[in-house]
Amino acid sequence: MKICVPVTADQGLESPVSGHFGSAPIYMLVDVESRRASALSNARAVHEHGACRPLDALAGEKIDAIVVGGIGAGALMKLQGAGIRVYRATAPTVGGCLDAFVKNEAEEIGPGGACGRHGHGHDEDHDHGRHGHGHPAALPTRS
Repeated sequence: MKICVPVTADQGLESPVSGHFGSAPIYMLVDVESRRASALSNARAVHEHGACRPLDALAGEKIDAIVVGGIGAGALMKLQGAGIRVYRATAPTVGGCLDAFVKNEAEEIGPGGACGRHGHGHDEDHDHGRHGHGHPAALPTRS
């Protein structure tokens, strides 16, 4: 299983989680089982409000889930429509988010959980340190 975590800098598992999916400069792709991380530059980080094309930004990478600090409703719907589950970041780093995801402590974001304010670059608006409430049945099964 592979997850994607939008980050502000490429520091492997210590990469800081970005406050917003669409404007993150880098997507950290992590294999859940091996904990191997690789960075994917977000060529679509700068875009008009409402014009986020998340599947284009992922450059054809096969992703099972995304763990985000924040995400707009349009991007959330497009990702979910493509079968990609979206979870709220529960830690300030990729490694912390990965640990929470593996422990079923990541909260899946529903349609009402998208950012109401779509101001790009609002990293400070999202609380990455809060702990989600585990929803074990919501996590995809690993193969």
